[in-house]
Amino acid sequence: MDAATQAFLRDGYQGTSMDAVAAAAQVSKQTVYKHFLSKQQLFAEIVRATTSQAADPVGEDARALGDSHDVGADLRDLGRRLLTLVMQPGILRLRRLVIAEAGRFPDLGRTFMEQGTGRTGQVLAAAFERLAARGELRLDDPALAAAQFNWLVLARPINEAMLLGRHDTPDPAEIVRHVDDGVRMFMKAYGPVPPDAGA
Repeated sequence: MDAATQAFLRDGYQGTSMDAVAAAAQVSKQTVYKHFLSKQQLFAEIVRATTSQAADPVGEDARALGDSHDVGADLRDLGRRLLTLVMQPGILRLRRLVIAEAGRFPDLGRTFMEQGTGRTGQVLAAAFERLAARGELRLDDPALAAAQFNWLVLARPINEAMLLGRHDTPDPAEIVRHVDDGVRMFMKAYGPVPPDAGA
């Protein structure tokens, strides 16, 4: 899996052969085929494993958000971890590769979405629902709020990376500034009404 991941990210889907994967892993091609029936299956497993590995820690943080008593601060912490994670060079290269192959293998794109932002969005929506029930947020559609939070935090940096070919990890100060601005906007839309708002 490690050898295949490096090969796919370096040479692309078309440019990677099972022979090359076997050579990089220092095993026979028969050994590779014993574990994976085809190159497509191998690539799909890499997409699943990479997105799950990346999403799991953020999912735990998002789940814990439901118990927050300082939603703004905890959203800022979560947003910074999430943006730092998805902007890792390996994750960005895999995203580009999945996009490039989406026309031929749409299931890979669906897997990338479901295992990545889709899964995080579901956990966030559940946390937002709990926060709304406690009066910490004001919202009627937790799933929509989760999607909006994700894109307030992720959209501009990911679009720049995808369209401008950025490979570098963003400056930590820029991550903080971008996430804090997004959370500020989110809390203006969904934060609790201050006690003296009607005065």
